[in-house]
Amino acid sequence: MLQCATPHRSVMSRPPSLDVRFDAGRLTADGGLPWLAEAEAALGLCRAVAAAIPDWRRGPVRHTLETLVRQRVFQIACGYEDQDDADLLRADPLLKLVCGRLPETGADLASQPTMSRLENAVDGRTCARLADVVFALYVRERGRAGPPRRLLLDIASTDDPTHGAQEGTAYHGFFRQHMYHPLLVFDGDTDQLVVAALRAGNAHAGQGVVPLLGALVPALRAQWPRVPIEIRVDGVEAGPDLYACCEAAAVDYTVGLPPNRRLAMLAEPLRTVAEAWQAWTGADKVRLVGDTTYQAGSWPRPRRVVIKTEVTAKGTNTRFVVTSRTDPPRALYDRYVDRGEAEGWIKDLKHACFADRLSDHRFWANQFRLLLHAVAYWLLDTIRRWLVAAGADRLQLDTLRLRLLKIGGWVEQLASGARLHLASHHPSEALWRLLVVHRGPP
Repeated sequence: MLQCATPHRSVMSRPPSLDVRFDAGRLTADGGLPWLAEAEAALGLCRAVAAAIPDWRRGPVRHTLETLVRQRVFQIACGYEDQDDADLLRADPLLKLVCGRLPETGADLASQPTMSRLENAVDGRTCARLADVVFALYVRERGRAGPPRRLLLDIASTDDPTHGAQEGTAYHGFFRQHMYHPLLVFDGDTDQLVVAALRAGNAHAGQGVVPLLGALVPALRAQWPRVPIEIRVDGVEAGPDLYACCEAAAVDYTVGLPPNRRLAMLAEPLRTVAEAWQAWTGADKVRLVGDTTYQAGSWPRPRRVVIKTEVTAKGTNTRFVVTSRTDPPRALYDRYVDRGEAEGWIKDLKHACFADRLSDHRFWANQFRLLLHAVAYWLLDTIRRWLVAAGADRLQLDTLRLRLLKIGGWVEQLASGARLHLASHHPSEALWRLLVVHRGPP
């Protein structure tokens, strides 16, 4: 029991005491769980993931693999990233309901030890099958409205701090921390997650990019033979082998190029004009974009390089992009800068879906965790798409969870099913109504 005081109504009044108890019974803090279940039903993702996992158990089981996956993914999407949370949430009436059990009389869901055994039951082959499940989902959803006009793949690496002796953890000099170094691929036009691959903490940012493209491009071409494919990637994830790979596969590329002395010399005329123009006009900012041809010592031939130079009161900033495209220089550079949106998608995956919470000891268990968090991303992002299609503003996924999912409610078991009583006058009732109109009741 907790006792606290209510706020003073005036300096002269004495506030009444407040008796607080966690004993209200069949309540849930996650009244929006039915929408997660609706998104999962539309995607069929948890069932597909479960089908790719070999069952390590023998004899009768209490929880099917699909139920375990649903419970774990729904918990992540609701903001409970730790396995330990299952020990209490396993009795949540609404979580039980969306996992196929009656809220009051149905058996409780799985506890933390069962979740831990699930994650440690996978190996590298299982993770490869699960990655194929996520990729197949992307292909299906990307083509839902017909063949895409183009496929733009944004490739990025990110840091994932570690705090123990996990397999594959290592110190990374750039990030100055012990970490994993995941490799991510998003669709640059739709923000859909295509690939989430775990790498050791000391892996170079470009490690695995060329083999990954070697697998992705034929798979995409098998689905859409005539659709052009393009990649955007920062310079730290790229190199001459990537350019050659793209050229051999007829894939366009727009890649950041690290500066050097020779590139600086090539940019000198553009920089001189920009600085002179800024000094003459007194403009706050002058931005000029041009292009040239450049051949590094390790390149077999010259390639097109776009140069951007920007002069402000704080100084001059010059950037370089190597590309196979023929767009005008300014349009090409702006196209490259648009890849910055991927930082927001990575933030959604890491912060809203807790993809940096990889604390298992085994490397493959953590790769499995990363894929479970990717599934949670797909569910939340699907609900976000429904809301945008219904006329709502696009929300970050953590904001979406706060407004749509985190609603207190009472789950009443009925003879014919259950009834959910949500908090009256909740500010996000309008979002629910939008979804009901657009999608129908959950």
